[in-house]
Amino acid sequence: MMKILDGEKVRDFIASKIKKELIKQGIKPKLVILRVGTDERSSVYVKQKKIFGERLGFEVEYIQLDNPKGDIEVFENDIISRIESFNSDRSVNGIIVQMPLPGNVNSVKIIEAISPEKDVDGLNSKNLKFLIEGLVSQNKGFVPATTKGIISLLDYYKISIEGKKVVMIGRSLLVGRPTALALLNRHATVTICHTKTKNLKKEAKSADIIVVAIGEPNFINKGFVKKGQVIIDVGITKIGDNLFGDVDFKKVSGVVKAISPVPGGVGPMTVVSLFDNLLIAYKRQNKNML
Repeated sequence: MMKILDGEKVRDFIASKIKKELIKQGIKPKLVILRVGTDERSSVYVKQKKIFGERLGFEVEYIQLDNPKGDIEVFENDIISRIESFNSDRSVNGIIVQMPLPGNVNSVKIIEAISPEKDVDGLNSKNLKFLIEGLVSQNKGFVPATTKGIISLLDYYKISIEGKKVVMIGRSLLVGRPTALALLNRHATVTICHTKTKNLKKEAKSADIIVVAIGEPNFINKGFVKKGQVIIDVGITKIGDNLFGDVDFKKVSGVVKAISPVPGGVGPMTVVSLFDNLLIAYKRQNKNML
């Protein structure tokens, strides 16, 4: 029987543990979220994070910056100056810059300005280096929130990663590459596929686990899958009033062993993983106080 990998259920399980720890320790870690521009989806995501974090017992400060005007370098330097002030503020435990940034803003430059100790999204190059070197488990760096959510979802449902063949479809710096690295660190055999991959259907069918993050609604259909596979759908696209994943859920769910839905799969896991990282950041910054 096909199993739905319910991200909301797992999110609530993890959130309950986090909330209990905050109460037990009597702490209130603080997250600062910087958002630039007027992207509607981005605004919704930030508000959801703020509400969720505050319900758990965190402090969440949301700073909205207008679209850049005039000299873009001056605007970028202003953002970096704000980030640096939060880097040195001991009351701030985590900093994230909500993606996407406007196209003319150098997102790498902005992310690199965040102190690695407060980069709870795990996107700073120093944190990615820890992931590459497999050192995150040694209290160094942070696993990016979406990647961490994927791993936690698999672990909760006791889906073995070690020794399994994983096909990662998508190679973005936000999801594809860090997820491939994290799965490799868990001793999976990982193949990364992308727009130039030949025989993509053949590659996908060879996998025990498929993770797809390409932003193409219903791209993965029955022709890509086989019985017994586990499918993790990271994609989410809004068309009209409806949300679609990268996987044609109705057609694929009748074939595979387990699948994460959209919505309600990886999305909730990403948010709770962000706040789990924030709690970890607080502990590291205050290790002599706990």
